[in-house]
Amino acid sequence: MGTTEKQTSSTTNFSLNFETPEVTFMVPKKEISMVPDMGKWKRSQAYADYIGFILTLNEGVKGKKLTCDYKVSETVEKLLDLLETLDRWINETPPVDQPSRFGNKAYRTWYVKVDQEAEALVSTVVPAEKSAAVPEIAVYLKESVGNSTRIDYGTGHEAAFAAFLCCLCKVGALRVDDQLAIVFKVFDRYLAVMRKLQRTYRMEPAGSQGVWGLDDFQFLPFIWGSSQFIDHPTIEPHHFIDEKVVNEHHQDYMFLECIKFINEMKTGPFAEHSNQLWNISAVPSWSKVNQGLIRMYKAECLEKFPVIQHFRFGSLLSIQPVNP
Repeated sequence: MGTTEKQTSSTTNFSLNFETPEVTFMVPKKEISMVPDMGKWKRSQAYADYIGFILTLNEGVKGKKLTCDYKVSETVEKLLDLLETLDRWINETPPVDQPSRFGNKAYRTWYVKVDQEAEALVSTVVPAEKSAAVPEIAVYLKESVGNSTRIDYGTGHEAAFAAFLCCLCKVGALRVDDQLAIVFKVFDRYLAVMRKLQRTYRMEPAGSQGVWGLDDFQFLPFIWGSSQFIDHPTIEPHHFIDEKVVNEHHQDYMFLECIKFINEMKTGPFAEHSNQLWNISAVPSWSKVNQGLIRMYKAECLEKFPVIQHFRFGSLLSIQPVNP
């Protein structure tokens, strides 16, 4: 990872107190059907808003522990209830006996329930005066929990959940003082539910690059998790491969939660099953890790056609080009 790029987040102009002008809400649809369409995505308002949202949160969590004090609004509580419902449905839908080890078909039963109930769940979170936005925002929730045909999950689904949260900011459900709770409460709970899905139904990683990828399933918690560590007095990047450090501090740091999950799911030497992370442990500072991961996220997720072809665009995350 190079060292020349300055902290990207200072260039963002996304506001968590974003109020959407009067728009006609619409059910989001796919717009990127061929590789040349990727230019439309890079120039779109959706791309600018999405990356701005990610970097604004990255800046907000800098140097802070998961266990620090922060405001928990009524909307955040409702989002936690929503995720608790998804979690409960996993308990109510146990895996079925089947010959193949991966991709348990009970996941499809669970997914049907999410698909049928998504709008009702989202309507509990969206302000009453913006209820027309519910069908639009619910699509991102449905897209965020994996694919029911392939029974897989990956960074594109994770991006759909970040887009879901971004849309909630754009309709005024989430505000600037929800910043820490968005990452530390809502996104962290989402991760816990996704890990439970992956374990329960043995979901395949979507579009995995194997040992060359950062992680089979997630990316954003590594970005935000490395920001949490910036200027930490004792824990340096090389410490995250030490299981003792992981076990002692994972409740405070998202990055270490991810490493703990990898250690539980994979066997063999860390350098072999998670080579990219092993390489990152040699980077001298957390700020360089953070900058490098942001660059890597853009290159490996946001600029990859196999990921973005599934992204959906509506009125809140628009395919229209950014106004100059």
